[in-house]
Amino acid sequence: MRFMHIADVHLGAAPDSGFAWARDRGREIWESFRRCIREANEKKVDLLLIAGDLFHRQPTVQELKEVNYLFSTLKKTLIVLIAGNHDYLKSSSPYQSFRWGKNVVCLFSQECEKVRFPDLKTEVYGLSYHQQEITEPLYDSIHPDKTDYFRILLAHGGDANHIPISKEALEESGFDYVALGHIHKPQELIPGFARFAGALEPIDCNDVGPHGYILGEVQHRKLKLSFVEICSRMYLHRDVEVTEEDTVYSLREKISGLIFKEGQQNMYKIRLVGQKSPRLIPDIREYKKCGRVVDVEDRTTPAFHVEELREQYRGQLIGNFIESFGEEPRGIVEEKALQYGLEALLYGKL
Repeated sequence: MRFMHIADVHLGAAPDSGFAWARDRGREIWESFRRCIREANEKKVDLLLIAGDLFHRQPTVQELKEVNYLFSTLKKTLIVLIAGNHDYLKSSSPYQSFRWGKNVVCLFSQECEKVRFPDLKTEVYGLSYHQQEITEPLYDSIHPDKTDYFRILLAHGGDANHIPISKEALEESGFDYVALGHIHKPQELIPGFARFAGALEPIDCNDVGPHGYILGEVQHRKLKLSFVEICSRMYLHRDVEVTEEDTVYSLREKISGLIFKEGQQNMYKIRLVGQKSPRLIPDIREYKKCGRVVDVEDRTTPAFHVEELREQYRGQLIGNFIESFGEEPRGIVEEKALQYGLEALLYGKL
């Protein structure tokens, strides 16, 4: 039996609102989902497991039709779906009355239910959100039936407000695999047993790194898992080192060079670090023109030569100010206070 485990697709989301590329991002989420369907056919996947938040919010009827059509193109794959905290089953949701194709099974109850696939010798258990927050650890008390089937728990949660998850309870639950959703970064909760698939595409600038899906293969009840990257682009957080010699435009070249090297298709959160010339004022707006830059944070400090200033202004206000901090080493707070004070005294910056 071969399965594909995806989660947190967030169809309908529009990441990076306000940026020039935002419209593309919404389309790319749909395209990545479509690629998943195509790869499920190519890899002859038996089960497609969707661990919640297929949609970013309540889906429209047209969106459900689009998804159902994509599901209908699957030649042999059966789909098992639960609703998460974003696409939870409110009473007016089109989810409630939509008629899915014959290859789709929705575990939409608030209570845990299961679906059995005799031809695959597999059972899938799961429940859905009917409200945005669930603080009870519902998965702690769920146990599969004692059978010779391969038993999968389809689950969505993992924080205090969205079904807290106990690793110990999962390990003792009796399941053979736990397909998790809600956490957007792909990661193992329990090696070889419980994994967050992560979002197919990154949704905000903190969803760093590669994204994709989990491919699982079961032979003689032994499970082999692999991560398959599928995202169109990534968010990357990168530091750019600043020196006393740097200028506004030399920094622009450093940022442009970094983006060219690591991929112009990606989105970047840039942090300027190091010691700059005291007179340099980094041009954040200019640096955002270098590519898909969502944020630039200036964490540099002025490169004051304190001992030279102490001698130059000995007996004057600036010299006395430096003397008041005593000799090195100084604490972090004292160093910051000294730097800010020197900026104000030398350049009138408050």
